[in-house]
Amino acid sequence: MVSLTTMPVLSKETAMVNISPSELSQRVAVIKRFRELLRAQRDRFQVYLNALDRQKDLIEKGNAEELLNHVEMEEKIVEDIFSIQKVIDPLEDMYRSTRIDEKEDEVSGLKNALEGLKTEAALRSARNRDLLAKRMAEIRAEINSLKSNSYGRRRFDSGPAPSLVDISG
Repeated sequence: MVSLTTMPVLSKETAMVNISPSELSQRVAVIKRFRELLRAQRDRFQVYLNALDRQKDLIEKGNAEELLNHVEMEEKIVEDIFSIQKVIDPLEDMYRSTRIDEKEDEVSGLKNALEGLKTEAALRSARNRDLLAKRMAEIRAEINSLKSNSYGRRRFDSGPAPSLVDISG
């Protein structure tokens, strides 16, 4: 018979342990909050992946102003991801300490999905970095070709810069 003050719960060693209702409700709250944060982190990574795709399009178009605005927005998303991760890490430790069984559950599924999104984000970010480096090389080559354009030079450009100016009138 189970008393109202304590409930038997299986531990990792499958031994019977008595847990108070307040401790049980605390464990449930930790698990719920951990799940919520993992879902929020997953959603933020999805937003980040969409931002990386948009950034790829902007790099290919070559619109520098839009790209700059987009990079600033992307930095805010990344800051948000890191701030949530700072909260997730201690909650994950609490979750592990309160975990009763080792079966697969929703939390491990969320963590696996989150790891997949992190990997995908790293790949897309590297792709965009390579595209941006390529685009910058193209722009540099274009600038160098404009500098060496002999038709654009004026006859005053070829001589030395004047050092004295006659102001005598």
